[in-house]
Amino acid sequence: MQTPALTELDSRYLIHPVSNFRDHQKKGVKILESGDGVWLTAADGERYLDAFAGLWCVNVGYGQQRVVDAAVKQMQTLPYATGYFGFGSEPAIKLAEKLVSMTPDSLQHVYFSLGGTDAIDAAIRYITHYYNAIGKPTKKHIISLKRGYHGSSGVGAGITGLPAFHTNFDVPTPSQHHISCPYLYRSEFDTPEALIAASVKELEDKVAEIGADNVAAFFCEPVVGSGGVVVPPKGWLKAIEQTCKRLGILLLLDEVITGFGRTGKMFACEHEDIQPDLMTMAKGLTSGYAPMGAVMMSDEIFNGIADGPNKAAVVGHGQTYSAHPVSAAVALEVISIYEEGLLAHAQNVEPYFKAKLEACLSHPLVGDVRNLGLLGAVELVADKATKRQFNPALKLSETIADIAWKHKLIFRAFGDNILGFAPALSFTEADFDTLFERLQLTLDEVLALDMVKQEMAG
Repeated sequence: MQTPALTELDSRYLIHPVSNFRDHQKKGVKILESGDGVWLTAADGERYLDAFAGLWCVNVGYGQQRVVDAAVKQMQTLPYATGYFGFGSEPAIKLAEKLVSMTPDSLQHVYFSLGGTDAIDAAIRYITHYYNAIGKPTKKHIISLKRGYHGSSGVGAGITGLPAFHTNFDVPTPSQHHISCPYLYRSEFDTPEALIAASVKELEDKVAEIGADNVAAFFCEPVVGSGGVVVPPKGWLKAIEQTCKRLGILLLLDEVITGFGRTGKMFACEHEDIQPDLMTMAKGLTSGYAPMGAVMMSDEIFNGIADGPNKAAVVGHGQTYSAHPVSAAVALEVISIYEEGLLAHAQNVEPYFKAKLEACLSHPLVGDVRNLGLLGAVELVADKATKRQFNPALKLSETIADIAWKHKLIFRAFGDNILGFAPALSFTEADFDTLFERLQLTLDEVLALDMVKQEMAG
């Protein structure tokens, strides 16, 4: 079918995630046709460098034939197996064992979802069940970070700390609370230590305000992803872990973005030896080749649910495609690729990526850069000295994304003009050279815009 016909059908029928419905209809869809390594080919026949790994997920790159072969083999053997009624499949069982062996020792059990959003939803339900089962039914409140992202389910969207996911959706609920993001560049603190101390104090104060007997858990990402790739100061996560233990609340780490090599470790919590009570994952689990997520939990939570006062009853949570055998087979193959050298490669090229990011600081638009592993950001400002942001009414991020597309480069342009990068772990130094050459062209063109000049002058 010709591109204009597809564009018309898309505009008429297809609802896109996190979009302005009318703006999307006006601008039209960018149709992607194929992928190879770190490159995407669009319907216009042009090749684009994907510096965002799809949606933070295609960590092994496009066109990995061995992953495709694993999926085909499983489809030919057993394309579906329900997890209900005591049934299961070999790939899902082996994947569960593998994940427990890879993750912190505190995590001993796995529930498979279809992605990150429903992994969070499952975690909320299991936390609720757990506290009811152990006789602490008042522990229902959840605290998370402003700017944090924990999916867009009917409940999880309220734990997410981004206003776009709240507007007109009647969340957060009264049992959902947020504390400040550990965002050193835009904080009032001069040192990382001062920010960490303030963050701990804010969590303590919030728990005291709600009542420790009413707080169930604290949710956070080790690196705040969709909120602008905010990398907390080293030591922040360990201090939060210790605070949660001291206050008697569960710690859930959302590693949907940061898991599977993205930050230079298989999981970001390894940087500070964190032992969470729960962990959610998705994206890099299958490298985006098939839908799958997971929530992992401790023995304490599993046993509390299993041995509760109503232990003769079933635990009423499940999904048709939980532990799907094709997704599990894909995940096992993807994990093998990480372990056979791709993670080591990502660690080797990270210093080059970091140096290229830091070189961007010389550009007149760039106020801050940051990264952990191959997860990075460039923050644009109207005034470097004051860190003044551009007027949101300009909708500059949309213009930036369009200019980048013109230069055959794909990254994430967030609403506050933070540019997010999550290149496939297979990126080479030559790929990074191409990325930053095209980023330079993009930034120079943005700098030349009249509306940008006026903002920077004013």
